[in-house]
Amino acid sequence: MVQRGTRAGILLATLAAVLAGVAGLSVLSAAPASAEPAGRVVVVGVPGLLWSDVDEENTPALWSLAEDGSDAALSVRTTRRLTCPTDGWLTVSAGQRARLRTGTARCPTAPVTSGAGGGAVAPGWPAIKKDNAATGYHAKVGLLGDAVRASGGCTLAVGPGAVFGLADGNGRVDRYAASPGEVGADDWAACPVAAVSVDDVFRASVDAGVDADGEQIEPGAAERDAAAAAADRRVGQVLANVPDGTTVLLAGLADASADPHLHVAIAKGGAFDSPGYLTSTATRQQGLVTLTDLTATALEVLGAEQSDDAVGSAWTAEASEDPVADRVEALDDDDVAAQGISAVQTSFYWVLFAAQLVAYGAAALALRRTGRDRRSRSRILGGTRVIALFGGAIPAATFLTGLLPWWRASNPTVMLVVTVLGFGALLTGLALAGPWRRSVFLPGLVITAVTALVLALDVMTGSNLQLNTLMGYTALVAGRFYGFGNQAFALFAVAAILTAAWLTEFPLRRERKAVAVGIVAVIGVAAVAVDGLPAWGSDFGGVLAMVPAFAMLGMLVTGRRVSPVKLGLFCVAGARWCWASRTGTRRAPIRRIWGVSGRTSWRARRGAWWSASSTR
Repeated sequence: MVQRGTRAGILLATLAAVLAGVAGLSVLSAAPASAEPAGRVVVVGVPGLLWSDVDEENTPALWSLAEDGSDAALSVRTTRRLTCPTDGWLTVSAGQRARLRTGTARCPTAPVTSGAGGGAVAPGWPAIKKDNAATGYHAKVGLLGDAVRASGGCTLAVGPGAVFGLADGNGRVDRYAASPGEVGADDWAACPVAAVSVDDVFRASVDAGVDADGEQIEPGAAERDAAAAAADRRVGQVLANVPDGTTVLLAGLADASADPHLHVAIAKGGAFDSPGYLTSTATRQQGLVTLTDLTATALEVLGAEQSDDAVGSAWTAEASEDPVADRVEALDDDDVAAQGISAVQTSFYWVLFAAQLVAYGAAALALRRTGRDRRSRSRILGGTRVIALFGGAIPAATFLTGLLPWWRASNPTVMLVVTVLGFGALLTGLALAGPWRRSVFLPGLVITAVTALVLALDVMTGSNLQLNTLMGYTALVAGRFYGFGNQAFALFAVAAILTAAWLTEFPLRRERKAVAVGIVAVIGVAAVAVDGLPAWGSDFGGVLAMVPAFAMLGMLVTGRRVSPVKLGLFCVAGARWCWASRTGTRRAPIRRIWGVSGRTSWRARRGAWWSASSTR
C-alpha cells in the first residue's frame, strides 16, 4: 500500500511539474518586457512655425510633407500665455502641460550634458521634475522616455530641445546628436523613437530682439522667410534619411512672437498616409489638435500602453479631397480668426456693458424730464424697448458671426463689429416684425428662444460656432474645444429658463397648470440633455445648476412652496444623472452619433460666401 501510494505521488508530482513548465513557457512567450516597439516614430519640433510660413517654393520639404500627410492647426498652450520651446518639449515628455521655470528670462536655453555611450542628460532635470509635479497639472516629465524604455526601445535626440522631450525619468536619452547632419543612417535605424529640434524660426524671432517695453519684435518678412527656408532644409535632411515605414510627426510646438498663435501639425506615414486633416477626441474639431495629443500619438504608433498621467488623445487622420493649397489656407485662416477674436474679446464685454448702461441711463433721465407727457414717455419707452431687445440679441449674434469669414476682410476688427451689429439688428427685427410685436413679453420670448435654439443646434452639430467667437472660446487659450464654455452655458441656461417661463404664461391664463408644468418639464429635460450629454454640450457642472433651476420654476408654476429640502433632492438627482451620462458615454465623438461630415464641408460652405482672394 505504501509503495502504491508512493508511485501515485511521484506520478502526480511529475504531471504538475510538466504543467507548470508549459504554463511558464506560455507566460514567457507572451511577456512584453523583451518585445520591441511595434512601430517607428520621429517627432520633429519646429518652434514658432506657422502655416503662413509653409510655401511651395520657399519650403518645398514642408509643402511636400503637408501634401502627402494629414494636417492640422496646433494649439500649443502650456502653463503660460506664451509657450517657450523647452515648455513645448517638456509637454511632449509628460503628455501634460509642463514648463521650464524661466526666472527673469523669457525663454532660457541650457546646453545638454553628454552622457555615457553617446547619450545625453538634460540639465537641471531633478528640479524640473519637482517643479512640474507641484503645479496644478502635476505633469510627470520623463513619461514618454520611460514608456519607450519599458517597451524595450531606445531613444535618439537630435538637438538640445529634443533631449527634454525624450529624456526618461532620470533625464537621460540613449543617443544624441547636435543636428540632423550629424546623424547617419545606422543611427536613425538604431532606435524606434527619435526627436529632432529645429530652432531656426524661433532663433530668428529671438535675434530680432525686444523693444523698449520688453515686447518681442517681429522679424521682417525677409528674415522670416530665410528662417523658414533654413528649417525646411533641416526637415528635408530628416525626411531623406529616416528608415522606410517611419511615422513622422511634425509640430510647431512653441510660440516665437509677442502673441500666441496656432502652429503647424503634420503627420505622415503609417496611419497617416492619406492626405487630409488631423483631429483627436480631445478637440473633436477637424483640423485642430493639441500639443498634449502628440505624446499619445507617439505611444500609439509605438504600440505602447497609454498612460493615465497623459491627458491627450492620439491624432487620427480624416481623408479629404481638398488640395494641399486649400488645406494650408484653411488652417492659416484658423490662426487669423483666433488672432482677430483675441484682439477684441476683452473690449467687447466692456463696450456691451457700457453701451447699455449709457442707453438706459439716458432713457431714465429723459423720462424724468418729460414729466407726465404721455406721448413723449411712450416714444422714450418704445425706443428703450428696441435698445433692450437689440442688447438681448447681441449674444446670439456673436455666435452667428461664425457663419461668415469676417477675418478675411482688410480690417477684420471692423468687419467683426459690423457683422455682430448686422445679426443683432436682424434678430431684433424678427422679434418686432411678427404678429407678436404688440405684446409686452413675446418679442423678448423670440430673442430668448432663438438664442437657446442657435446654441443648442450648434453643440449638437459639432460646436462650429463656439470656436473663435466673442462669447465662445479660442484654441489659443485651449480651455475647451467643444461643447459649452462658461459664457455659452450661462446664455443657454438663462435663455432656456426664460423661454420656458414665458411659454407657461398662456396655459396659466387658462388655469391649466398641468400643461404649464409639462412645458417646463419638456424644455428642462431637453435643455439638460443638450448641456450635459458628452456628445453635445459636455458641461457636467452645468447640469447641477440647471436641474434645480427648472425644478424651482416647475414648483413656482404649480404654486407649491419652494424649500431647501426639495432643491437639495433635485441637486442630488442632477448629480446622479450627470455621473450616469459621463460614465456611460465618455467623450463620444459627435460624428459617430450624427454622422456630421466635419469641418471640411463646413469650410467649403462658409468659404464659398467670401472670395478667397480677399485681403486679410
